[in-house]
Amino acid sequence: MVCTEYPPMLGGLGRYTYNLTNHLKNHNIDISTVSNQAGNGTYTGLFPGNINNSDVLLDIVKQQDPDIVHIQLEHGLYGLFIDPLVPNKISSTIDKFYDMCKVPIVTTFHSSYTFKQWMNLIYPTQEQSGKKMNKLDIGLQLLSKYWKHLINYRSFHDYNNYIMKKSHTGIVFSHYMANLIPGCKVIYHGAEPCIQLIDKKEAKRKLGLPENGRIAVLNGFLTSTKGWDIIKKMNIPDNWSIVMNHSKVYYSNEIINLNKIKSTNVINLNKSYLSDTELSLLLYASDVVLLPYKVTSGSGVMFDGLAHGLPFIASDLDFFKEFSKKGLGICVKRNAEKFAKALVEIDQYYEKFAINVEIFKNMLKWDFHIAKHIEVYERVIADKKLTAFE
Repeated sequence: MVCTEYPPMLGGLGRYTYNLTNHLKNHNIDISTVSNQAGNGTYTGLFPGNINNSDVLLDIVKQQDPDIVHIQLEHGLYGLFIDPLVPNKISSTIDKFYDMCKVPIVTTFHSSYTFKQWMNLIYPTQEQSGKKMNKLDIGLQLLSKYWKHLINYRSFHDYNNYIMKKSHTGIVFSHYMANLIPGCKVIYHGAEPCIQLIDKKEAKRKLGLPENGRIAVLNGFLTSTKGWDIIKKMNIPDNWSIVMNHSKVYYSNEIINLNKIKSTNVINLNKSYLSDTELSLLLYASDVVLLPYKVTSGSGVMFDGLAHGLPFIASDLDFFKEFSKKGLGICVKRNAEKFAKALVEIDQYYEKFAINVEIFKNMLKWDFHIAKHIEVYERVIADKKLTAFE
């Protein structure tokens, strides 16, 4: 199991990989993990800027001789390099591994984008080499990034298709992603509470939150693509509070300013990255998950919320719309007024959403997903044996 990000490193991708790995081990599957040296993988040595990532993986595969290599592919975690002049030069540090590995590869794709989302990935870097940049340098930097993204949108999709062709099987978390990377199998992101159901008021008391009224929760890394700046302008309904908790991204120095929040109904927990137990407690204390994202290909926060019985309010991005059509939440234009109105609407029809979520969350149980992963692995091994026989 390969993922650059892995606990105790902080991040949803690492947490997902860790949970997937442990549940697979519970089904008597022998798994070695490969991660960054800051993670507790069986093997380490991976990081985005390591041009030798492929050699690290090839050496481990030669030593271990596994039946399958399963890569959790979030491009930035392996270093995605896009050329400002020649789009077909797009590459990453694990291309050589995909080309040379003789063991069947299963790839879980964590990212693919529409054109608008691809361009929304661009954000300005305020500092360089520890020094604050001036407005001219920031402007030139943004212009360069826009140009590189503009000419490389098609090549990014070509790159995903290349990885798919080199993989025995591709896995994604949604039909939205399956449409962008044809041939992938849809297996939802597993999610379950790690503590027993606790009374909502009791959970609020444990966290020191208001016991009356509803709570909408914002949780995760604080980056520009998460769109949390929207709450600075929101007129939050009187019976609602927004509780936010954020942490720094391990591989990024991106800084988002949340000063000058207009409403007094915003509570910052300031707990940084939450353990699974802390996350479950926070979600049990909440009523709705807020997802005002500018970009997403999949959201572990949404799946975690659904697993705890919470509907969502999200930006009208294709990934979220897929699940709002199932009656699990509301999608609106990403502006403060629309999100405030959505809080009123979801409050009015809360029981209907809660019933839909209660039914759907059974599809997120880990045992359900582990069975699907084992099906994939068994098919890979069967096909490998058939090929060897031929």
